[in-house]
Order: sequence, then C-alpha cells, then structure tokens
Amino acid sequence: MTEVKATAMNRFLTSIALVGLFTTAALAQTPPGGPAASQAPQPPSSYYPAPPPLQAPSVQQGVPTTGLSSPLPAAQKVERTEIAADTEAQLFIDARKIVWGRYAKIKGAKSGDVTVTRQGNLWAVKGRIDSVAPGTEGDWASIDGVVERISAGIVQIRGEVAFRVAKVEKGTPCKVAGTLTFRRSGKSQVWRLAEGDNPCDGTREGFDLVYEKPVEKKPVPTQPKRS
Repeated sequence: MTEVKATAMNRFLTSIALVGLFTTAALAQTPPGGPAASQAPQPPSSYYPAPPPLQAPSVQQGVPTTGLSSPLPAAQKVERTEIAADTEAQLFIDARKIVWGRYAKIKGAKSGDVTVTRQGNLWAVKGRIDSVAPGTEGDWASIDGVVERISAGIVQIRGEVAFRVAKVEKGTPCKVAGTLTFRRSGKSQVWRLAEGDNPCDGTREGFDLVYEKPVEKKPVPTQPKRS
C-alpha cells in the first residue's frame, strides 16, 4: 500500500514539474503586456470597416460623347510642319481620297475626299467621307487637323478624326483626337490611321488617306491665226 502511494506521489510531482516547464516556455514567448494585450480586440474605428451605403451609386444615362477623345498626351499648338522626308511629303501632298474600312467592302461604297494644303510652313488636312452603301446612308467619317511631322512612311497629324455610325451611341459622333499617326508601308500609296479603333464600340475602322496621281494638264497648242 505504501509503495502504491509513493508511485502516485511521484506521478503527481512529475505532472507539476511539466506544468511549470510549459508555463515558463509560454511566458518566454508572450509579448510584453501579457496574453490579454496580444489577444485584445482592436478599438472600433470610424473609417474601418466602412458602413454599407444606403443605396447603390446612380448611373448617369445618355452622357453626350461630343467631347470624347483618345488618351493622347497634350501638346503645344503646331506652328510649323517638320519635313524629315521630302519624298514622303511630295507623295502625301497628293492624298486626295478617304477610304472607310467599316463599309469599304459593301457593294456601292464610294470613297470620300480629303485636301492637303500648305499654309506657309504649316500643312493642314481636312476631309470627309459620307457613306452611300445601302443601309448605311447618313453615316460619315471626317478628319480635321494640321500636320506635325512627315517622315519616311509616317505622317503625324495634330487634330481629330470622327466617326458617325447610326447604331453606335445613337448616332453621336465618336472621336479620336490628339497626335494621330498615319502609316504607309513599302510601295503602298495608302496612309492608315494607327489609332483607328472606334472609342465607342472598339471597332477597327480602317480609316485611310489615299494618294491619287494628279491629272497632268497638257498645254493646248495655239492655233495659227488665219489671215
């Protein structure tokens, strides 16, 4: 009986020793301020968490897109066209037509007109194409701007290109504006607008300025006067 009590006493002392060991380890890992400080909930804040809104944000319908422009960097007013490639400039001065890729493959489609003019040291570009293909009457595209720089295969125009499509934004013209880049490759006689995605529906418009060989006017020989 005495032996049994001794064994029980030993187990009891061992348990107390283990509990003391674990308590010491826990206290060593507890940050200053005690367990309560590390586990205490944060005080409520007036900013977080945010209270739910009373109602969903209202959406403004029918916003006009007349001032819509592409996200191109602003620049100072162009006062002089920089000519870095004379051959390209001589070709571009005879750009006469506009081709609108959206409707170009429809039977009955026709090209539009564009005019490149020199006003002293500044070149200007202005033109428009009115779609006459069946089902697209009333749709048009236009360009209005000044030429910033002409280099080999590239014409940079400061201005805007607008697209009016009846089924897009209820016929409100959608514009890309700023420094617009027209590119030509190889022996092509077409400059295509690089920023030619319609900002309202994402359609690739395929807006082209096309060279047209000027008509040579042959001098009419003077007829000898008859006596």
